[in-house]
Amino acid sequence: MDFTTRHNIQLYIYDLSRGMARNLSPIMLGKQLDGIWHTAIVAYGEEFFFGGEGISSCPPGGTMLGPPDTVVDLGETEVTEDIFMEYLSSLGESTYRGDRYRLFEHNCNTFSNEVAQFLTGRPIPSYITDLPSEVLSTPFGQMLRPILDSIHIAPPGGHVINGGRNITNRTDPDLRQERLPLTAIHCST
Repeated sequence: MDFTTRHNIQLYIYDLSRGMARNLSPIMLGKQLDGIWHTAIVAYGEEFFFGGEGISSCPPGGTMLGPPDTVVDLGETEVTEDIFMEYLSSLGESTYRGDRYRLFEHNCNTFSNEVAQFLTGRPIPSYITDLPSEVLSTPFGQMLRPILDSIHIAPPGGHVINGGRNITNRTDPDLRQERLPLTAIHCST
């Protein structure tokens, strides 16, 4: 008998342009973009994402972005929540600290792709991971790059996970600790 617990893993996809990229990209970039994508991984009843503040979490759909535009089922994982939170803590101390955020090279989609592969062995859709190179392949994208490189996106509504400082053990009531709220980010719930 197999006692392994499986957890569903989803990718939440948000269009930060709210449809404007679809309308304006042919004029500005000379090519069609369907959106400016922000992604997050939903696992263990939480939404996890990366931005200029580092790795954050909130209830699913709990950022100021509201509900996602698209939800992709990535499959299931046997990774326990405790192991996952340790993994995120490690990422938050190294690869995915807030100061490592780069709009084109190391962003929310890079994070979602890495976490999706850790949990399920599957990457996120390539139309999302290819977006930065699509933009930068245009003259207008190259012209805007210095300005856009200075932007750090941190969707409002999450709690920052700083190398274990805010990690909550939701499975053991004796080990629970309050997550530290980020003053610049407000939950919408």
